Amino acid sequence: MDTQVWDALVGSMKNAYATDLAEGAVPRPVIMPLVRGELVGLVWVRPIKAGEDALTGIAALSNIAAAAGADEVVLAWETRDLATVCRLPVVGPAPCLNMVHATQDGHVLHRFPYTEQPPARSPEDSASVEPHWLPAPEPQPGGELVPPIRAAVDFSFTPLELDHPSPFGVTVVLMEEDGYSIRLAEAFAG
Repeated sequence: MDTQVWDALVGSMKNAYATDLAEGAVPRPVIMPLVRGELVGLVWVRPIKAGEDALTGIAALSNIAAAAGADEVVLAWETRDLATVCRLPVVGPAPCLNMVHATQDGHVLHRFPYTEQPPARSPEDSASVEPHWLPAPEPQPGGELVPPIRAAVDFSFTPLELDHPSPFGVTVVLMEEDGYSIRLAEAFAG
C-alpha cells in the first residue's frame, strides 16, 4: 500500500473517531479490504452482544475481504471498547485507535493513542468528548493482535467456498442482512 492511501485511511479513521466521540458513540471495529492497491470499501461490525457474539461478529468482518480476493486489509478498533465487548484484558494504550495493515505475509500494528477532552463547543453534553491525539509509538511489525482481530486478519486471506456466480455480491447482501454496515468504493459497488 502506498503512503498516500495509508495516510488517507488513517485520516479517515481519525475523523470518524472524532465524529463518533462527539456524538457520544463508541467507534465500531471496521475492516478496509484492498485489491491491487484499490480500496474495496469499509465494513463496520454489526450490532454485537458482549462475549462470544462479539468475538464471532468481529472475526466475520473477514468475509468481505475473502469474497473480494483482497491482497491487503486494514482493520481499525478502539482498545478499551474491544476489550470490554469481547471480555478480554486491555492490551496496549487506552483509549487508542488501533490500525493493523495486513497481507498474507504478515502485519504491522499501528497505534494512535489519545486522551478524551470535553468538547469546546457543547460543554452541557457530558457524553460527548473530543480526541486529543498523542504522539504515536513506532509501528510494530508482527505486533500482538487481540483474538478477534487476529482471526479477522487470518480469515481475510482464506478463500470463501461459495457456489454462486457472484460470491462477492452475495457476501455483501448476506452481511448487510446480518446488520453489518457496508460502504463500497465506486469500482466495487456495481
